[in-house]
Amino acid sequence: QVQLVESGGGLVQPGGSLRLSCKASGNIATINAWGWYRGAPGTQQELVARINTHNTTTYADSVKGRFTISRDNAKNTAYLQMNNLELEDTAVYYCNIDITITTSGRPVFESWGPGTQVTVSS
Repeated sequence: QVQLVESGGGLVQPGGSLRLSCKASGNIATINAWGWYRGAPGTQQELVARINTHNTTTYADSVKGRFTISRDNAKNTAYLQMNNLELEDTAVYYCNIDITITTSGRPVFESWGPGTQVTVSS
């Protein structure tokens, strides 16, 4: 079992910045790719950013140049630095891991965190 917990959300004015963190815990050996998604609970999530094991990153067009995803393998943690936030960035942000290999060698697919609210408002 793999547990993810996001943190760092909150209320910020347009043009401001936030840094989200996602900590994974459990019997983790390796993590494949991290992803940050956003959306309203119960709706289709939008992929915001993704980083794979080679640190190759992809971003939604709407956040390119403003958001940066990174990972710290030693801490089993991923980050999303969000700069120049816009009203349209308001959403619940969810952390995802596509494949985790546990210390017993078993793969765990599609782990999700509970989400953290980001509100951009003046």
